[in-house]
Amino acid sequence: MDSYDKYQARRTELYQRNLKQFHSHSVPLDMRDIKEELGIPVSQCSLNSKVSVLLRIGMLDLASGTSAFRVEEMMEKVGAAMGIYVRASVTLTSIEASFSDGMSRSTEVIDVPSVGVNTERIWFMEHFCDWLVHSMGKEPVYHKKNTTVSHQLVADLPTAPGKLGQAPRIEPGAEPTLMQVHGKLNSIEYHKKHYGIWMTALATAIACAAFAFLIGGGMYDVVAAFIGSGIGQFLRSKLLGRFVNQFFVTGLAAGLAGFVAIGVLRLIGLADPAALDHDAAYIGAMLFVVPGFPLITGALDIVKLDLLSGLQRLTYVGAIMLAATLAAWGIAQAIDLRPDGFEAPTMAPWLLTLLRLAASFAGVWGFSILFNSPGRMALTAGIIGAVANTARLSLGDFAGLGPEASTLIGAIIAGALAGYWKLITRRHLMHRGTSYPRVCLTVPSIVVMVPGLYLYQAVFYLGNVEVVPALEWGFRALMIIIMLPVGIATWRVVSDRKWRYHV
Repeated sequence: MDSYDKYQARRTELYQRNLKQFHSHSVPLDMRDIKEELGIPVSQCSLNSKVSVLLRIGMLDLASGTSAFRVEEMMEKVGAAMGIYVRASVTLTSIEASFSDGMSRSTEVIDVPSVGVNTERIWFMEHFCDWLVHSMGKEPVYHKKNTTVSHQLVADLPTAPGKLGQAPRIEPGAEPTLMQVHGKLNSIEYHKKHYGIWMTALATAIACAAFAFLIGGGMYDVVAAFIGSGIGQFLRSKLLGRFVNQFFVTGLAAGLAGFVAIGVLRLIGLADPAALDHDAAYIGAMLFVVPGFPLITGALDIVKLDLLSGLQRLTYVGAIMLAATLAAWGIAQAIDLRPDGFEAPTMAPWLLTLLRLAASFAGVWGFSILFNSPGRMALTAGIIGAVANTARLSLGDFAGLGPEASTLIGAIIAGALAGYWKLITRRHLMHRGTSYPRVCLTVPSIVVMVPGLYLYQAVFYLGNVEVVPALEWGFRALMIIIMLPVGIATWRVVSDRKWRYHV
């Protein structure tokens, strides 16, 4: 058993221990009324048994990093197919929901112990819900003309044993029993991630090296960011696997990545003194700690008037960014870094554009791997990000647009391409199995648009207690960061009737 298998086994052991102790972030499935109905088709079960399914659906979707309105929608649509009225209030780490079948009522509260991202599980949950709803004779929620893929995807998942035991095989065309539904949910919850610690560290290194080039860094900056971010992500994976506090881990990993990047530049400087003028590369090595998913989902929740969840997510983003910023500030103070920035590229425009396309693709692909996207999903996100980010940079360099306006347009392009990708897969112009949730494509594609150099400038002046320039650079960075979710939300409002109207 390799280290990753041991890590997964440890997580499973801890989760099952939580079940035994009835922690608040566990759904107790061994209650007597649920046990008595394990062999009954789920649509014929009592309210409490149906609620156990709906709570697990909401918990798994929320723990994957998706937005509150998607969790509420998923629980409400699946509940309606079961004959249950669901009213859920979802925050960053908890779900409070009331359920009614017309004869009795139930109110449940459940919380998720930590914040994370798993794009494959978000994708799985869409198809699982379509499979479950269609198996009960109702119209699917997400892929109305694509039920074959949902049934095949769920059928390929092994029915994992849980505390209720091993569920029997589901016969084709038959409605699943309560035990079989929970068995499939076990399979999704304990599904082994595509990539181990070493692969995620490598993908992170590639993404941050690409980011260092995109903000104007040279070869030395790229090499330093590659090594520093890879080591930083390796440490972060190790510590998070041991359930260490996320904010402490963020500061520690960002600090290590920055110090390693500076150390690499110093070593290169022994052979080429020009490398000593590339201190700003350390900001590229820290990009992997930027919480892109809660930033975007928080803004989308606010647009959908899920204010509590949206504000919590943005507060979480601010706390993570503060931890990373303090680490960057500490490095700037300890090593006496200067905000000289990067030299403007001097290559031909066509060559610069091609290199930006390649670097943008590599950066977005790397972050998609970090978010546990399957291969084709990561490839799709990489293509979208390459087009959107290159367009953003070209608008700034060749059209004279300011960074805020070009970032807004780049984010709108990313949202539009993700929307059109979903449209062409629904119309069978592409393989139906590649119809991915928009959030799984848009978030990785805009993380590389984060204004790293502006943040670097702000941190430097803050460390020297130069308030005016620190505020100037800080607000410029903030405006660009704000444009990222605004661009995504703008396209959703323009293109989606459900987003234009509150009904």
